[in-house]
Amino acid sequence: VRNSRDVKPIQRVKIVKKRTARFTRFQSDRFKRVDASWRKPKGIDSVCRRRFKGKNILPNIGFGSNKATRYVTPAGFLSFPVHNAEELETLMMQNHTFAAEIAHGVSTQKRMAIIKRAAQLKIRVLNDKAKLRVEEQQ
Repeated sequence: VRNSRDVKPIQRVKIVKKRTARFTRFQSDRFKRVDASWRKPKGIDSVCRRRFKGKNILPNIGFGSNKATRYVTPAGFLSFPVHNAEELETLMMQNHTFAAEIAHGVSTQKRMAIIKRAAQLKIRVLNDKAKLRVEEQQ
């Protein structure tokens, strides 16, 4: 394996999202002071709470994802946060199920060490290109 991108998931179940659009807060399109992030309508006369036809739909359990594909990345792996090269050892036997995701605060020097070690252990790194492009140009 030359790089971590060559590692494939053990099985690929088609990921089906029942709804990709976000649930927006009732009347957030009418007033700038009303943020779009979801809040449950609680008014006694609220047409949204009473589920009138043509009004915003409320999130409910029916919109949940398939348990087999929940938290699965588009590449087919489950994400595992990694802060240093030693933490990759925990993924050795699970390299077709989990993929390493380098944590946000990790420096460029440690990132390069993690990516190098992941290639040796045949572990997929989801964000292997992050924070490396600027360093290569200099």
